This record gives sequence, structure tokens and C-alpha cells, in this order.
Amino acid sequence: MSGLAERLKYARQSMKLTLDDVASRTSVGASTLSEFENDKREPRLSQLKELADLFHRTTAFFLEEGPLPSEVVLWRQKPQSPNAEVLQNHLLRLAEQYHLLEQWCESFERLQIPFAAGHSDGFGYQQAEKLAHDFRSIHGLGERPGQSLLRVVEEICKIKVFHIAFEPSGSAACTLDETFGAAILLNSKNVRWRRNFDLAHELFHLLTWKIFRKPGEESFVEASAQEEKLATCFARNLLMPQEPLRIAIDSQLGSNTTLTFDDLFEVARQFDVSVDALLWQMSFVFNRPKDWVSENSEKLKGQIAFWDKRQSDTLPLRPLRFEALAAEALRKGYISTGRYAEYLGITRREAMRQVEQEVPDDAEIEIAHT
Repeated sequence: MSGLAERLKYARQSMKLTLDDVASRTSVGASTLSEFENDKREPRLSQLKELADLFHRTTAFFLEEGPLPSEVVLWRQKPQSPNAEVLQNHLLRLAEQYHLLEQWCESFERLQIPFAAGHSDGFGYQQAEKLAHDFRSIHGLGERPGQSLLRVVEEICKIKVFHIAFEPSGSAACTLDETFGAAILLNSKNVRWRRNFDLAHELFHLLTWKIFRKPGEESFVEASAQEEKLATCFARNLLMPQEPLRIAIDSQLGSNTTLTFDDLFEVARQFDVSVDALLWQMSFVFNRPKDWVSENSEKLKGQIAFWDKRQSDTLPLRPLRFEALAAEALRKGYISTGRYAEYLGITRREAMRQVEQEVPDDAEIEIAHT
């Protein structure tokens, strides 16, 4: 069983911070923190909250009983330290907050994803392609999956998806936990069609978690090069089913033998993917060499960059359901205004303003029978 002292040490080490690092960033001295971690003293609530903020944990994490959690965050292009540690603990904290809100509002939704079976040695491109086909069929994603993938992942699969701006832009992460389920971290700097591909990519890692992850694995890891290639294969085939893609390309070609950038962009728009991702899938569907992709990407890079910039958008960090649960928990008195502000990442003044605008919990509407 782990107590407060052990959890404080675990949280600090997961951020790769020394005692002196913590002392320089908080009002808690190094010797005082050492006494906390060695169970010689207990922190005051204000000190615990200060440490929780630095470690990107909820205060509830330190007060829980039971063994330390087995936290594994899988990265695609893991950022450099200390950014990686900040981001991955932020992801875990958001997922934990989401789970607490679900519990308080009696609205917990258990993870609903069909985990793939098998062994890593026998899992290849054919299996990745079939997994994409099966997931698309089971969840009724149709011929243009990109247009509804996020909704299915959040609402049907019950995966918690968060958006944070960070570098490198090609990075993303996911995690699986017995307590809060599964969570995905996407880069809000990316345009929608690039986030779609990252979402499908991370979905593959969750679906195959029990195949590629081993007990006792290091807490924060990057997938192997081969696993990443399989994830890319899955994402391509999930978002761009081969037969619908072939029909869309033929429709744009008509009686021509070449496609303009506008033609390619129209197809990419239909499937809600990037032009680069489209070129890669076309190379497989039409059996083109790898050089064909790089040559055409280079030829079109100016127009691709232009449209990526034009199509940028701003996403909320937290899902809408997270915010709705926080508002419900506040209305029903399960959380204070201060905790509401903390969970939504806003000031207490802004939280008070939102409270004043809230619809009363007993508000009802009448629907007349016809």
C-alpha cells in the first residue's frame, strides 16, 4: 500500500525533478519536502495543493490509498525533457479529473473498444489493415470515416481526447489506465485533417495495447519504428478505404490522366485527411513507388502549406462533455467554485461569472402533446 509520502516522491520523480528543483519553484523547502517524502511530516493542505500544481496532479491523487498506479504514456515523437514530463502528467491529470467528474455526477462510462488479440511477432500490415476494416465496420464509419471519427472515439468508444499546443507538431500520445480508461493527447497546433490522422494513429495503439505493451514497461515510452509503421498503415486504411478512394480519384480524373492540386485537395477534403496522407494511400492503391510520394509532395509543398495555414482552427483543450460535467458538479454542490476554476483552467473570477450565468438546476421546459 502506498501512502502520501510515497506518492509525493513518485510524482516528483515522474517529473524528473530534484528536491532542489521543487524548492526553487514552490514555497516548500528541499529539507521540508524530504521530510514529507520520508513520512516524518505531513504537508499542510496549501502546501499539498502547491505541490500538486507543480507535479500536474490532482490533490486527490496524493490522498488515495492502494498501490502506486502503473502509468504508461505512449508517445509518437516524444518531446524533449522537461516538456515531455509536463505534457504527459498534464494528460494524466486531465484524465483523472474527467474520471472524478464522471463519478461525482454518477455518469461514469466504461471504455468500449474492441482490443485486438494476438502476439506482436505475428502482427503485420495485413493484420493492421484488417483491424482498420473491422473497426470501421463495427462502428458504422462508412466510406468517409474522417468526418465522424472523433465523435465515435469519444461518444461510442468512451476514449477521453484532449488537445494541447506543443512541439514537435508531429507528436501525439495515448495512455490506458484501469481507473479512468483510455486517453489521447493531440496537438491543437495541427489542422483538423492532420489531427484526424493522429487520432487514428493513436487509436491503433490503444486497440493493440495488450499486444505490444508489456507488464513493467517504462512509464513514458515511444513505440518502436515497426509499431509506428503499422499504426500508419492502420490510419491510412481506416480513414481512406481503398475502394471508395479509388472511386473518388477516378471521379476527379474523368477522361484525364493527371490530377491537379485542386483535384487532390478535393479528394483529401472529402476524406478529411491531409494531401500528404492522401498521396501515401494513393501510392499503395495505385501501386506507385515510394519516390512518387516524395517527388509529388515536394512539387506541391507550397500549396499544401498555404491550405494548412488557411484551414487552421482553435480547439478547446477539454472535451465539451468534460466541461458539461464540471458545470453539473458545481450546480449540485459536488465541487467548489475554486475547484471548478481549477478543472477548467480559468480564474476564480471567471468561474464566478459563469456561475451567475448558469441555468438553475431545477429549470424545466414544457412540451405540449399534439
